[in-house]
Amino acid sequence: MTRLHLFDLDGTLIHGSAAAVEISRQLGVEREIDALERAFAHGRLTTAQFAERACALWGELTERHVAAAFEGAPWLVGIREVWADITARGERCAVISLSPGFFVERLLEWGAHAAHGSRWPAVPFREPLDPEGILTPAAKVRIADELCAKFGLSRADCVAYGDSMSDAELFAVVPFSVAINADHHVSEIASCGYTGRDLREAYELAGNYR
Repeated sequence: MTRLHLFDLDGTLIHGSAAAVEISRQLGVEREIDALERAFAHGRLTTAQFAERACALWGELTERHVAAAFEGAPWLVGIREVWADITARGERCAVISLSPGFFVERLLEWGAHAAHGSRWPAVPFREPLDPEGILTPAAKVRIADELCAKFGLSRADCVAYGDSMSDAELFAVVPFSVAINADHHVSEIASCGYTGRDLREAYELAGNYR
């Protein structure tokens, strides 16, 4: 049976960090982005408000910064191997993240069949950020449904991998989920959990469902 494997990015594929943190590190604004991350985690900012404030911090962002942030991020090991195995099985894998699409879409080069992030202006920023393009946790479910339609699958064929409250709505609508280095928002509702730095080990937990 064909499966669609849906991966979160921040805190899931990137261990203990996020695209926004890695980008901010390149620009020397880690302290400022940390304050925004904490405000978002405590519900004081919406995803659009977070993005608007982050965009203001990243006025000097270039493609060189984005490439360095991507290459220097603390990725889990085994991502390419897992996605190659999924492909070899005739299955599909996708990344759905609230982070900027210009960062998320780089994972297509690693073997993801689809990569969806929030819609930001092109780098370097010459246009204002459109809040309507910023994804919410609910949008992960919508995009998952769109991917299912694209690949001729249904929610019943999905496996989700995530770590935090932004993944909870998706976890609630798929039959199997893997919480990776997760907090209580998803660890308590996931089918199984994994703590570590190797995506291959987390992927093996979904073996009985495949």
